[in-house]
Amino acid sequence: MDHEKYDDSYIRGILHEVKSVAIVGASPKDNRPSHFVVKYLKERGYKVFPINPGQGDSEIAGVKAYAKLSDVPEPIDMIDVFRSSDAVPAVLDEALKLSPRPKVFWMQLSVRSEEAAKRAEEAGMKVVMDRCPKIEYGRLSGEISWAGVNTRKLSSKRPKRLEGGVQRLSIGQNFPPKS
Repeated sequence: MDHEKYDDSYIRGILHEVKSVAIVGASPKDNRPSHFVVKYLKERGYKVFPINPGQGDSEIAGVKAYAKLSDVPEPIDMIDVFRSSDAVPAVLDEALKLSPRPKVFWMQLSVRSEEAAKRAEEAGMKVVMDRCPKIEYGRLSGEISWAGVNTRKLSSKRPKRLEGGVQRLSIGQNFPPKS
């Protein structure tokens, strides 16, 4: 996989396939990007597991947090890493010990590890580096255009009004995932 460019079908395929996401490095501070991602993905129908060693057994964005990946009592489809690039190999080591093994190893914006990416792919995982699933979901669904961001997509489709009057768009058929 060319880690410099991921086409939309690759990202869309991951976001369709994944139903549960562990966010390693999730922050309890509501002004941190990882906190926004926990909340956003949860609101889009994903089962989210915030991972933070200092927050095990507390809540982050209203979701039970865990100290480490191995503490999560359910299978995890995707690991989303909100840690520095030098911490990624150790996160991958922990992910590779999980059974069943996660399908996707995702590294957040500015997070890159070619070594970890190669090892994850060799273990059968899909890999994304230097991207944010929240931004990608918003871009592919068109939601991000509500904030004035040019998605390079035109649509006459009206947003649906969902629970509590919140508007959300999906990135395709049968999306968001059903838990």
